[in-house]
Amino acid sequence: MTTYTRAQIEAIACLNDPLQIIACAGSGKTQVISQRVAAILKQPGVHPRNVVAFTFTEKAAAELKERIYSVLETEGVSTQGIAEMYIGTMHGYTLDLLQRLVPETFKFSALTDITGRLFIDRNSRRSGLTECPTSSAGTPRLRRFLHSKLYMQVTSILREDTVDEELVPDGVLKAHWDYMGLLYEHRYFDFTEMINLAVQLLEGDPAEDAEAALVQRHIRDDIRYVVVDEYQDVNPLQERLIRGLVQFSANLCVVGDDDQTIYQWRGSEVNNIVTFEDRYPGVRQVTLDDNFRSSKGIVEVGRSIAELIPPGARLPKAMAASGHQTFERGDLLALDFVDPDAEAAWICDRIQAMRGVAFTDDPTGIRRGLSWSDFAVLFRSVARDAGPLVDEMRRRDIPYVIKGLNRLFDSPEIQAIVGIFRYIVAEIDGLMLHTLFDDASLVPDGGNWAAAMEVLDKGRDFDRGERWGVYNIQRLYLEFLEALTLREDTIPGDPARAELVFYQLGKFSQAISDFEAIYFNTDPPQKYRAFTDWLAFQAPDYYADADADVGYAAPDAVVISTVHQAKGMQWPAVFVPCLRNNRFPAKRQGGLGLFHVIPDSAIASPDRYRGTIEDETRLFYVAVTRAQKYLFASYSPVPGNRLYGRRSAFFDHCARQAWFLTRDPGAPASSLAPHAKREVPNVTLSFSELKYLFECPYQFKLRFLYGFNPPLHEALGYGKGLHDALAEAHKRALDGEVLPAAAAEELVDRHLHAPYAYPELKSALRSAAIKAVGRYLDDHAADLERTVHSEKQIQVHVAPGVTVDGRIDLVRRLDTDELAIVDFKSTARAQDEDVTRDQLHVYAVGYQELTGERADLIEVLNLDEDGKTIREKVEDPLLTAVRGRIKDAGASLRNNDLPRLPVWSEQCGKCDLAELCREIPESAKTARRAGTEAS
Repeated sequence: MTTYTRAQIEAIACLNDPLQIIACAGSGKTQVISQRVAAILKQPGVHPRNVVAFTFTEKAAAELKERIYSVLETEGVSTQGIAEMYIGTMHGYTLDLLQRLVPETFKFSALTDITGRLFIDRNSRRSGLTECPTSSAGTPRLRRFLHSKLYMQVTSILREDTVDEELVPDGVLKAHWDYMGLLYEHRYFDFTEMINLAVQLLEGDPAEDAEAALVQRHIRDDIRYVVVDEYQDVNPLQERLIRGLVQFSANLCVVGDDDQTIYQWRGSEVNNIVTFEDRYPGVRQVTLDDNFRSSKGIVEVGRSIAELIPPGARLPKAMAASGHQTFERGDLLALDFVDPDAEAAWICDRIQAMRGVAFTDDPTGIRRGLSWSDFAVLFRSVARDAGPLVDEMRRRDIPYVIKGLNRLFDSPEIQAIVGIFRYIVAEIDGLMLHTLFDDASLVPDGGNWAAAMEVLDKGRDFDRGERWGVYNIQRLYLEFLEALTLREDTIPGDPARAELVFYQLGKFSQAISDFEAIYFNTDPPQKYRAFTDWLAFQAPDYYADADADVGYAAPDAVVISTVHQAKGMQWPAVFVPCLRNNRFPAKRQGGLGLFHVIPDSAIASPDRYRGTIEDETRLFYVAVTRAQKYLFASYSPVPGNRLYGRRSAFFDHCARQAWFLTRDPGAPASSLAPHAKREVPNVTLSFSELKYLFECPYQFKLRFLYGFNPPLHEALGYGKGLHDALAEAHKRALDGEVLPAAAAEELVDRHLHAPYAYPELKSALRSAAIKAVGRYLDDHAADLERTVHSEKQIQVHVAPGVTVDGRIDLVRRLDTDELAIVDFKSTARAQDEDVTRDQLHVYAVGYQELTGERADLIEVLNLDEDGKTIREKVEDPLLTAVRGRIKDAGASLRNNDLPRLPVWSEQCGKCDLAELCREIPESAKTARRAGTEAS
């Protein structure tokens, strides 16, 4: 049973007043939020669907979901209906809200920061980028590639912030509206527009706007509790979203720490949390200031840093070390070095010396030896400062990972992979490419280099007369790896290196997917030329500040990260190097900036976009408080660079604190064998992803642990379009409107979006979809009235840390009064009957956990003219077996036991990633190539 402090108990018990929880670093806020949600659900008449909980990242959402489930189970509270409680990001919530209630948005897909920038650069004129004026005489208009990141910021601020448009130049507003028109023309949402459209519907007049009325009715009837974590990082548009959700008297709880406001440069407004008490009546404020993560030395240093922020700009709070970590003299060091190379060498020395040092993760007192992954090096900028350390780690063969895709393109392995595409566009010859692969140690023993080169030579033969979709970059990448026999088990070196290399190759696969998502339909020579140039000139900058990691893999390796990316993380030992004046705290950037496009007078609180010393102080506070026991701050001047030649004020502040030593007394003695703390991340899988675990655990590993993506298919979107058209028909049936077959064309035109299809295929898909939907509406006219649920959210808790969730296409009651779970299939979505049977029994498990009601039948309705329909009873033995399989799959994932299938099978032939798994039989190669050319 968890023991809570007095402040934590007060926060948990406050269920009816607006609640502001000020949660200092390491204060156990996730457990408090989880316990409070459990207390909410214990109340009579409160259902999980009445609760919305926002987190800043999907990773934090997965952890919160798991913690809530654990608390409910421990306290014997029913988890029935838990699938309908939203826990996730604001972007995810608003996208889900729109695509459940607003049919016009069903076909929209989401742009990431990376694909959004690619979209703007590819359409530089039509997006308004190169038409956008500036006040700089030297740059009268923004330029392609160079200013696309700035332009993304401009278009976001015009929707997210409080802006006086009367003060914004007309040319800027026109460019912005050009971008918005292009976005909707291509059926895209960027992250801002998801929230912006939802806010418009929440604030709209329900008497004049039917969609606003529908959304507001849902909020009024269903939402009773709203929880917002990381509230300090909310921007003005997100604050409007929160107000919209609580406008019908829902209870609001915000959780955050003003000292950890680190995204003001993205528009977050620290005043939201500082003035919360003044803006909402009757607020109860509770401060959680016990730090259970770090030693007293680290907590006291963190407090001293936070108190550098002027009192009027922060909420007062005490901070106390309340955990089991002890402070010992020498745990905290502030050291200066003659140059960056010496600093990097010392960091590597210390990491190597500390492997095996005894460490206790929790109050049980069980000790283990520190391993590589227990060390983190946090930079203000990895792109600018991490080079000497990365080089030194490579020289010493110290395993490391760089969070996100930052500096991905600097590694020898990825430089070799980039060489593939340099060869395709004739920048280098085959001999140079072979040298790159040799230097990166990427040629397997017995690897067939000649076969690999044949793949490339065929790939760059752009005169084959085949349609553009055949020249698929991702497919070429996978086929080259296959021909070279470059697999996890053939990579030269030990298994640890193989894991790290595959982790890198998976990241590169994601970069390909990002590019092809925007450039798929491009003349092949131009596409490969653009991709190669992008890799050389734009991609490193695109990914320099990307927060997201690819895949779930967590190798036993030193973590190199920006401080921003480290938010919410912790490590036993943390290094914060390069504490130079003008670097950390960072100097305001010169050159063309935001206020050359939007005058600062037009924006409320414009200083937060410039960056202030208070912002940098908060960021340094975050860096320091990631450490559990050991903290090493260091400085070295950049030779010959006066700008970065002096110590940072942050370094001097650390050196003045009594907790630090300024001379190295030597590393603590190592006494145990290194033993990495292997934590399987809290993982939320879709039912489709669970299918991969069922079919082949290694395929799952390639996709979701390493991050490899399959090639894009030209017909992508057809199955979803059918699915969405029928979803609208069923939802309208629930409202009493049964659509005739004649409505098929209108439904298909509203929902079918196949962005990668060539014109003839697009026309054929539309015709096939109209026939399929019309046939369904005609054949099942009587059944529509018996719709019970459409797109019903369900969830199965597989094992600790592993949850599967998704939506059932249709739940309907037959004329026999039996309850049937229905899944729609088409040729585009076809799969083996056994897999479908298992999948539908998983749905049956999820439906029972959601409603307490047991389904009688499972049905597969194939929408093709000659498609086979399946209808079977839900069988208790199979239901029990499926529960067992789900449990076994969860255990395999937690134990990282994800083996290949023992021999080549029919399933292998259908796998998009088989090339990365094993040698493919010649007969199967022929069949796969035929399928590729036909698709």
